Amino acid sequence: MRKHKAGFAGLAALAGLALVAAAGPALAQAAAEAAPAAAPAVPNKGDTAWMLVSTILVLAMTIPGLALFYGGLVRTKNMLSLLTQVFSIVCLVSIIWVVYGYSLAFTSGGGLTSFIGGLSKAFLAGVGTDSTSDTFTKGVVIPEYVFICFQMTFACITPALIVGSFAERMKFSALLLFTFLWVTFVYFPMAHMVWFSEGFLFSMGALDFAGGTVVHINAGIAGLVGALVLGKRIGYGKEPMPPHSLTMTMIGASLLWVGWFGFNAGSNLEANGVTALAMINTFVATAAAALAWQLTEWASKGHPSLLGTVSGAVAGLVAVTPAAGLIGPMGSIILGIVAGVICFYASTAVKNALGYDDSLDVFGIHCIGGIIGSLGTGILVAPSLGGVGVADYTMGGQLWTQFVAVLVALVWSGIGSLILYKIVDATVGLRISQEGEREGLDVADHGERAYNY
Repeated sequence: MRKHKAGFAGLAALAGLALVAAAGPALAQAAAEAAPAAAPAVPNKGDTAWMLVSTILVLAMTIPGLALFYGGLVRTKNMLSLLTQVFSIVCLVSIIWVVYGYSLAFTSGGGLTSFIGGLSKAFLAGVGTDSTSDTFTKGVVIPEYVFICFQMTFACITPALIVGSFAERMKFSALLLFTFLWVTFVYFPMAHMVWFSEGFLFSMGALDFAGGTVVHINAGIAGLVGALVLGKRIGYGKEPMPPHSLTMTMIGASLLWVGWFGFNAGSNLEANGVTALAMINTFVATAAAALAWQLTEWASKGHPSLLGTVSGAVAGLVAVTPAAGLIGPMGSIILGIVAGVICFYASTAVKNALGYDDSLDVFGIHCIGGIIGSLGTGILVAPSLGGVGVADYTMGGQLWTQFVAVLVALVWSGIGSLILYKIVDATVGLRISQEGEREGLDVADHGERAYNY
């Protein structure tokens, strides 16, 4: 009898286990539904504070940094016009950005999402104090308003860089119209392709940490096209056109370097070790490029100049921009040296040989420096060279991807800018009158002077 009882007990136990196994999925689902949902990620106050500071630093790069850097390089009669142009571009693009620019750059765009976003966040629809943007670490976010403001400063400085190419000869009304069209049809799509997760170049694996293609190549080639379309300044190559205040230019360059820490280190969107890497790279690449330009000029012309030194610093800042959080400090020094030497020759010998009037060397520094930095990133990101590495990295493969990104930026901005210049010329006219150019844009366009003496 005991055997029978033991047998029945065993059968009952087996039946119970079978019932539990059968009911397991249902019980698990019920438990999951009863459990509270995972709490949404909350912005870290340290990350948020750093991004607020970075945003302000990038604004300072443009006004007053870029405005003073450019303003000191032109003649006295055009100083005020440069200040007005740069300041006005910041104001205009800031409004365009929140109306539809942010949405075009950083949302999905349906069938065209590889190239441009949509209008789901036009007028900042759906954005509030509780909405967040992802960073590069899973589960880490920052307030969306902070991300919007940070990216706004990039959208502002990029068209402001272009004005250096055709300084002293474009009408103010033409500049405003061109800026409106250019950010809409050239900058926003380029930012989307490179920095949005569904963008064409992002999906390809192109590396651009802080804007080598989006900002510098994009602006540099647009500047060259503008200089060619407008033609040379009256008297170019026949009469001296020295900078009227290298003191102003040095102050502006210094503000650019300081602000660039927000530009590069801020592009990590967090405050961590990668942010620190971008910061030290921004230090050493800039210093190396300034010294390389200075020494190259010294050997070539027999003297080191302040203008050459600060121009080299800007070339280094440009070159390290796409690489800042991706390569090591020693790689950054190499990148800076290469940029300083090549950008010197691009802004002097090459420019003189080809005879184009790029007033403030936007192409020679920003476009060429951006190309050096973008291609150099593909090489120096290698862990064997001190870089951080990327998934499935091969030097040849990454270098090809970087080359494609450079080519897309050159073609997109070059052809797009040419079309827009022609549209502006046909509507309001691009160039100031000869009388206005001789008098200076300060008086001809604005009816005032930078200096009353």
